Amino acid sequence: MQEPGERSSTMETNYWRYLKTEELLALQTGLNEDESGVGNDEMLFIVVHQIYELWFKLILRELTLARNALNTALPHDHRVAPVVRSIRRAIVVFEQANQHFRLIETMTTRDFLDFRDALVPASGFQSAQMREIEILLGLEDHERISLGKRCFRDALKEADGTPSSADRRVQARIAQGPSFKHCLYEWLSRLPIAGASEAASVDGFIGDYLRAIRDENRKRLRTFVERGASPDGVESLRARLRADESDTEAYLRAEDDPEADAATRAQRRAIRAALLYVESYRERAELGWPRELVEAVLDFEQAFVIWRQRHARMVERIIGRRVGTGGSSGVDYLDATALRYRVFSELWAIRSLLLRKAAVPALDPVLEDR
Repeated sequence: MQEPGERSSTMETNYWRYLKTEELLALQTGLNEDESGVGNDEMLFIVVHQIYELWFKLILRELTLARNALNTALPHDHRVAPVVRSIRRAIVVFEQANQHFRLIETMTTRDFLDFRDALVPASGFQSAQMREIEILLGLEDHERISLGKRCFRDALKEADGTPSSADRRVQARIAQGPSFKHCLYEWLSRLPIAGASEAASVDGFIGDYLRAIRDENRKRLRTFVERGASPDGVESLRARLRADESDTEAYLRAEDDPEADAATRAQRRAIRAALLYVESYRERAELGWPRELVEAVLDFEQAFVIWRQRHARMVERIIGRRVGTGGSSGVDYLDATALRYRVFSELWAIRSLLLRKAAVPALDPVLEDR
């Protein structure tokens, strides 16, 4: 009797059976019964978008693995290494996916218009796996661009409002647990600052860093004066630096959101301090993997943004600024997503606060010895 998962000894293993090649090659029929009625340009369109869905499947698997590992890994745990590896692989997938836009651009506007009406009211917005990637990363519903009175999940339902396979896929993703962003920020909030994770150590580190920022601003102002700036110019710079210092302190002390409760503010302080610590003291041996992780996440979001931007330019090149097949604003919508759909805002914001190496405050010797 064959055990579960055991290969049948009577079934020969070969390339086409392993990859299910015949089944795969039979999927490019579009709305037709077979592919005989599909022209070459439409075939190109179908194949490229099917490949995109396979790429998205890979990205989802890697991000899920990374999320699960990060949800249990300690800040310096060896399990951070495969998290970085998975994110790096997902980055390469997006880079490969970008090349496919060039392939679609071998099609002219007239070529596409020959079969475009067959797509109505379908839309790339209905890619359930793309929505899954956004959900898994941590894009919140309130951060999404409005589609009028409809929730984005409404576009994934059947025409009569009943659940579709796409809708069920997204609902299952939502039910799977916390987002990657949630797990990453939880992980950062536990990162010891020079060996100490107590709130007092976090607040002390922030205080030291704020003093270093003020020192740097005073030096910058002196240099401005010494190089012959006008009195009005000096006063203007002084006012801007003071405003920046006030905003920076509010941000690092998590006082920038008056509606946040005490626990949320404490966690945000810890996250922001951890990011400053990782970026400012990256030479420290224990920060090797944490910094690799932070850089990998930044690289991933950048790759995602570039993919969105490249998608918008491809669409504009092929159809201009027409209304999308699904009724969206087309290119305007795609451009807006590239601009606004940023998940890891803390990682980007901290870049504005970093100091040159010589200006970074020395760590507390007491903390260094822990």
